[in-house]
Amino acid sequence: MKSYIVDAFTDEIFKGNPAAVVVMDHWPTDEVLQKIAIENGVAETAFTVKEGNSYKLRWFTHKCEIELCGHATLATAFILMNYYEANVDLLTFQTLGGKLIVRKTSDGYEMEFPSFEFKPVEVTRAMEESIGAKIQEAYLGRDLLCVVDSPEIIANLKPDFDKIVALDGVLLNVTTKGEQYDCVSRTFTPKHGVLEDQVCGSGHCHIIPYWAKKLGKKNITAFQASQRTGILYGRYEGEKTFLAGKAVLYSKSEINI
Repeated sequence: MKSYIVDAFTDEIFKGNPAAVVVMDHWPTDEVLQKIAIENGVAETAFTVKEGNSYKLRWFTHKCEIELCGHATLATAFILMNYYEANVDLLTFQTLGGKLIVRKTSDGYEMEFPSFEFKPVEVTRAMEESIGAKIQEAYLGRDLLCVVDSPEIIANLKPDFDKIVALDGVLLNVTTKGEQYDCVSRTFTPKHGVLEDQVCGSGHCHIIPYWAKKLGKKNITAFQASQRTGILYGRYEGEKTFLAGKAVLYSKSEINI
């Protein structure tokens, strides 16, 4: 099996969100897939096999299989379009989260995702204690989305991951209006066994719709203010959220099993 490490949502090595991509011609057992993900030691490992005219795609953290992962999808499309599918600028993936389409664009690689629905919820002390900051608004969909006052607050969050695990929602996305960018965010993912997602694609299926409605514009440039940082180019189209970003290869190798 060929294995690659790709930094996604960036054009610089050591920034963005690293993902492992394993390209195979058949599926090993789930136990083997999970062991490979553990061995890789990055937030997500993407496994893909070509089936007919599309690719089946699965994502594993070191803890479990997950239903949707943006940065590892971007990383997989980057590898397939550059090393396996010459002159192809559109790929279709069959996943647990449904059919995903990725196109090559001027902004890198654009992914077509569902927009997550969310509703306003009461801001609680538990929410504020979980990040060590005052929250202005909160919304709940698949994830919990909390809005704070400034990029400085985002940069200085003090997450208590045990308290975050106790909150509703799969992920915790904390966001604010940006200055250089339309919005600035961080995403915490302890329920998936990863404390902070360095650049989270699926979390922006909440963040992009929120800011598109708030700012009255379809196109949103989003900055993820994690330690590694990353940039996402979002486009809100109602039921669909389009996320684009760049990617860069860090390494390639073979798995000897």
